[in-house]
Amino acid sequence: MSGVIGSLGELLVEFVCTEKDSRHKRASTYKGPYPSGAPAIFIDQAARMGASTIFVGAVGDDAFGTVLRDRLVSVGVSQGMIRTVPGIPTGSAFVAYNSDGSRDFVFNMAHSAAARFAPAPEAIEGLLKAGVSVFHISGSSLGNPAMAAAALEVCVALHAKDVAISFDPNIRVELMEDSTYIDTVRRILAMASYALPSIEDTDLLFPGERFEDYAPRLQAAGARYVVLKKGAKGCQGIGPAGAMEMLDAHAVEVVDPTGAGDCFCATFVALITSGRFGFREALERANAAGALAVGKVGPMEGNSSLDEVEAFLETLV
Repeated sequence: MSGVIGSLGELLVEFVCTEKDSRHKRASTYKGPYPSGAPAIFIDQAARMGASTIFVGAVGDDAFGTVLRDRLVSVGVSQGMIRTVPGIPTGSAFVAYNSDGSRDFVFNMAHSAAARFAPAPEAIEGLLKAGVSVFHISGSSLGNPAMAAAALEVCVALHAKDVAISFDPNIRVELMEDSTYIDTVRRILAMASYALPSIEDTDLLFPGERFEDYAPRLQAAGARYVVLKKGAKGCQGIGPAGAMEMLDAHAVEVVDPTGAGDCFCATFVALITSGRFGFREALERANAAGALAVGKVGPMEGNSSLDEVEAFLETLV
C-alpha cells in the first residue's frame, strides 16, 4: 500500500528552558523558537522517510509562522492546506525539564492560530482530493474542544471513505479541559487501523490490563497494527494474523525526549504503508528513529532520514 499521508492539528513553536526544575516559575533562559506540535513532528518525519505528505493546520502572520512553514517546506510537506491567519499569533509551547525526568508544559493554543485551520468539510474535501490513503491524528490535538470536534469529524468522514486512520492517543493531562476528551480519544481509537499508544496512554485507557489483553480487542475492532511505545523499555506490537514483536530500546543519551514518540509513529506508518518493509523491519526502524530523536534539543531537531536510520542500525551490527 502506498499513497499520501495526511495529518491535521496544531502547529506550534516551542521554547525549551535551559535550567532544570524551574517549572516555569522563575526567571530562566529559554532556547527557541523550535518548530513543534505533535502532528507537525509526525508529518515532518513521515516526509523524511520518503512519504508524500500533506498537512492541515494554521499559523499566524508572524516570524514564528515562517519558522514552521520553512521547516515543513524544506522536507516536502504540501503547504496547500496550511492557513495563515492575520492578526492572530502562531501557537506556542514552553517546556521545562525536571530532575526526575518529568516535564512541565505551558501551551498557547486556544487563543492562537493553531486551532484556526480549515473547517472540517473543507479539510475532508482537500485531503481526499490530495489522494490521502492514511490520516494521522495525535491526541494532543484533542484538548481544545473546537479542534477535537473538527478532528473527529474529519476522521469519521475519511474512515467512511476507506482512508486508514493512524492514531497516537498522546494523552496530556494538562490539555484535558473538556470533559469529552477521553470519549473522543476512545472514538478515534475505535476507528484506527494503526493504533500507536504509549504506556502512559494505556494505563489510562486500559488500567490494569496487559498488552496481550487489549491489543487483540483493538484488532478485532479493525486495527491492522497495534504498537505500544514503552520509552526506555522499547516497544511491542501485534500485526496481521496476531504476529507479535517486541524490541528493546537502544541505549542512547537522552538530551530531549519531546517528539520521540511522534517520530517513532511516523517512521512506522510511513515504512509499513510503503509496502517495502515487513512488520518487524518497520518496527526496528521506528525504534531507531525514536532513539535518534532524543539526541538533540528541540522537538523536531532529532528527526532523521531513512539513510540516517539505516546508518544508525548498521553501527549496532
